[in-house]
Amino acid sequence: MKRLRRLRTSENMRSLVRETTVSKNDLMYPVFVIEGENIKNEVPSMPGIYQYSVDRLDEELDRMVSRGIKSMLIFGIPAHKDEKGSEAYNDRGVTQTAIRHIKEKYPDIILAADVCLCEYTSHGHCGVVCGSYVDNDETVKLLCKMSVSMAKAGADIIAPSDMMDGRVAAIRSALDEKGFINTVIMAYSAKFASAYYGPFREAANSAPQFGDRKSYQMDSANGKEALREIEEDITEGADIVMVKPALAYLDILKEASLTYNMPFAVYNVSGEYSMVKAAAQKGWIDEKRTVLENLTAMKRAGAHIIITYHALDAAKWLEEL
Repeated sequence: MKRLRRLRTSENMRSLVRETTVSKNDLMYPVFVIEGENIKNEVPSMPGIYQYSVDRLDEELDRMVSRGIKSMLIFGIPAHKDEKGSEAYNDRGVTQTAIRHIKEKYPDIILAADVCLCEYTSHGHCGVVCGSYVDNDETVKLLCKMSVSMAKAGADIIAPSDMMDGRVAAIRSALDEKGFINTVIMAYSAKFASAYYGPFREAANSAPQFGDRKSYQMDSANGKEALREIEEDITEGADIVMVKPALAYLDILKEASLTYNMPFAVYNVSGEYSMVKAAAQKGWIDEKRTVLENLTAMKRAGAHIIITYHALDAAKWLEEL
């Protein structure tokens, strides 16, 4: 008889043969920066997550660094929003100001800037709206301006999350033309139109004012299409490709990671975070064990980078293992 349980007899034995491990180096922490002064607003649907004004941002940066988290993803929330999201590509905008502040204080932090217009537009859609339709090509032009502005401010990674066709190639060309040849593109390549984004839209003040985003974000039923989107972004010059959300789409991540020899990111999104926090607050689950199990599943499916709101807690828990 084969006795596979021999390799499970003690924690030291289990650790010796463990196939997948998560480390702090795998984790990227999302941060929300809002225009104004002396602001620290907790997001009601995301316990422990806050909107910070730039002058209060050091509180979160110091926590990150003290926990050993080396990378972050920044989302900006401007006071002024208009139909074309002009604050997204304003060199003096809230996001650009925050990036400069972060890189001055902690120059070694790897800083990824989300590139999408939804936080900046008055209508909440991810691009230029013509009637009730988001115009792909006009949107791409503005995403290029936004990308250059973020790179100029000091972003190490440009992370387009809009799901417009052709935007990776256009952004790569725009960055290179302005001399940002070493700025990395981490493309939200397979971003699904998901119910799991609800709390984020509260955190980023970015809910669409009409309709939905199903005409540009992916249908949750389509796996083969996701692989086509990933392949297209790789062809266009993406350095890192992303699957979003995480838990319901680990099959996509696994297949893509086995198909393409690329660094993969996965976004453990707001709804996934909030479900765990809510159940833990009720005492229904063990938060630490659940979070670490989820992160391990993402790593096992092929993620090199895990973008997660759990990052600061997870870093502490990983030290305790």
